[in-house]
Amino acid sequence: MGLKYFSLRFYPLIPLNCAKSHYYKNSEFVQDLNLAQEKFFKSICYLGPLRNKSERLYNWGGITPESVGYSGDYTIAALLSSKTRKISLGYKKVAKPLEEIIAASLKSMGLIDNFRVRKIAENRQEYEVNVQTKGSVDWVDLPDVGFGVSQVLPVLVQCFYAPPGSIILMEQPEIHLHPNAQSALADVMIDVINSRENGADRNIQLIIETHSEHFLRRLQRRIAEDVVSKEKVSAYFANVTKTPATLDPLQIDIFGNIKNWPENFFGDEMGDISGQATAAIKKRIKQCGRGSEASE
Repeated sequence: MGLKYFSLRFYPLIPLNCAKSHYYKNSEFVQDLNLAQEKFFKSICYLGPLRNKSERLYNWGGITPESVGYSGDYTIAALLSSKTRKISLGYKKVAKPLEEIIAASLKSMGLIDNFRVRKIAENRQEYEVNVQTKGSVDWVDLPDVGFGVSQVLPVLVQCFYAPPGSIILMEQPEIHLHPNAQSALADVMIDVINSRENGADRNIQLIIETHSEHFLRRLQRRIAEDVVSKEKVSAYFANVTKTPATLDPLQIDIFGNIKNWPENFFGDEMGDISGQATAAIKKRIKQCGRGSEASE
């Protein structure tokens, strides 16, 4: 998905014979509009489809980054600079430190059991990221637990680190995750839009480009279960059969059903199941036939 950033310029429509005193009649409006435009674009955070691989050591000199960066370069810096921030995952839920929220999210996805960022020595600016894998009491470095964790960590940090009112655009947040983790990621995204800070809604908007059927199916299920209302979820299908390509809205009802599902978008699942069953029956019949010939 290509993202295009643009700027607008507005010129007052004033007749040439107007007095000079009227020329700047709309200047205050234009100034307010420009400020609103600037505020809007500053609220946008973008995270690309391929994030940097994890490192064994991270340097941090105390600088607070605006975001984790397009490739997640500042993920650990963002975590370290937000030690005092606490976020809750919904109304009347207990606010917890950002690092604890990230650890709980990774655990809910079945990727790890625990997570920490610690300084290797008091007189140094180097930090290491350790995790405990499922069923283990030992701490290991982040690069030792698989590529999927390093790819989803910037996604989680960006979602909870972004300031209130942010619009977060991300491509393929589920990349390199197994199906169950992809489904659980949808639940984490629901936590993000429900999250609160300092007693107020964070009001985060997520714009996600994904090819994951598991991610979408979990969202459909949560809509049916009233965990998230359908008014909070909009889905669009990139229709490349048209020139130029269009974004066609998918019609999701209160039961999580998609009424105008694109044909074979996630493949012909029923066709594959039917084809496998038919082939299995033919193979069994063939094997039974060989067994009868051998007995004779």
